[in-house]
Amino acid sequence: MAYVELPLDLVRTLAAVVSTGSLDAAATKLHITPSAVSQRLKALESRLGRVLLVRSKPARPTPAGEALVRLARQLDALEHDTLTELGVGEPGRTEVPLAVNADSLATWFLPALAPLVEQGLSFELHRDDQDYTAGLLESGTVSAAVTSQSTPVAGCSVRPLGAMRYLPVAHPSLVYRFELHTGFAGFADAPAVDFDRRDDLQTRYLQRIGIDPARPPRNRIPASSDYARAIELGFGWGLVPDYQSADAIASGSLRRLPGPPVDTPLYWQRWKLRSSLLETIEDAIISGARSSLIPI
Repeated sequence: MAYVELPLDLVRTLAAVVSTGSLDAAATKLHITPSAVSQRLKALESRLGRVLLVRSKPARPTPAGEALVRLARQLDALEHDTLTELGVGEPGRTEVPLAVNADSLATWFLPALAPLVEQGLSFELHRDDQDYTAGLLESGTVSAAVTSQSTPVAGCSVRPLGAMRYLPVAHPSLVYRFELHTGFAGFADAPAVDFDRRDDLQTRYLQRIGIDPARPPRNRIPASSDYARAIELGFGWGLVPDYQSADAIASGSLRRLPGPPVDTPLYWQRWKLRSSLLETIEDAIISGARSSLIPI
C-alpha cells in the first residue's frame, strides 16, 4: 500500500466544516473564502480516494471523515500542550469542544468549567440528551462528553461522575386538581411535561407507578430552565433535578409528588490521549460533579 501523507491544514479544514456545520461558516472561522474551503475538501478527498463529508445541512462527516476529525481534535490538544510547555502558547487559542446534557449544563457543569475559562481556555459546548452525547465522541465532533453510557466509546476512557437525581414535582393547583397528592391514579389524566420527544424520564416514571404512558397529554419544552418554569406555571408535572427544584419546593411554588426519585447515572468519556489539557479539564469536571451529584 502506498504511503499517503495527510496535509494537516486540509484535515483541520474538514474539522472546521463539521464543527460549524457548513462551508460558509468554516470559511468565516478560518478567514478564507468558501471556494477555498471547497477546494481544500476536494483535494483531501482526492488524495485519500474517498468521500469525507456529506454536504447536508448541517454538513456531517462520513465514517472516514470522522476518523480525520478525531485526528484534528487530538492535534489541537497536543499542540496546546506543546506550546504551553515551550512557554509560547496563546491563551484561548485552543477551543475545546465538549458535549453535555441540558440538565448538567443548567446546573453544575458551567461552575466546574469557570476556573478554566479564567485561566484562558475556550470551550465549544454541544448540548444533547445524555443518551446521545457519546455519538458526538464517535463522530469526532467533541473531545469529551458527559454521557449516560458507561461502556467506553472506541478509543475513549470512561470515569463515573455520579447520578443526577430527579424529583417528580408539579404546581400545587395541578396537584389538587388531579389529586396527585392522594396516590398515583391521577397521573393517568394529569398532563406531563417532557423536554423533547427523546426525553423518556416521565415515560419511565409512569411505567414504574403502573400508568400507561400513552394516556396522559404531553407538553414539550426543550430548554432546561424553561422546562422547570413551565412546570411552575402549571403546564403539567415533570421530573426536575433536585439541584434545580429544591428552592421552589421550599417556597411552595412546586409540590413534591408521591413516588421515588429517578436517578440517572452520568459518566465522563474522553479520548485516550496523553494530554495535560484534557486531563486538566477532566479533573475540573470530576471535582464539580462530585460536589453536586449523588455518588454511584
